[in-house]
Amino acid sequence: MKRSRFSEAQIIGILKEHQAGMAASNLCRKHGISDATVYKWRSKYGGMEVSDARRLKALEAENAKLKKLLAEHMMDVSTLKEMLGKNF
Repeated sequence: MKRSRFSEAQIIGILKEHQAGMAASNLCRKHGISDATVYKWRSKYGGMEVSDARRLKALEAENAKLKKLLAEHMMDVSTLKEMLGKNF
């Protein structure tokens, strides 16, 4: 996944400027981003504070870790079932 050049705090600051009434086109020009990026950030981080964004990032990392563990466990179970099926 591509790493953003903006931190969550910077993104939330940009979105607060947008909420304060600054036009999206002016924000894009000022920060060097596209209109689509502003609206994508707004859908993901809209209404959040910096602490909420950090918690979201931590939860996403934990979720990815748990998904990986589950996939490994399911692979182990399927391998064991396959091995037991061949022996009998």
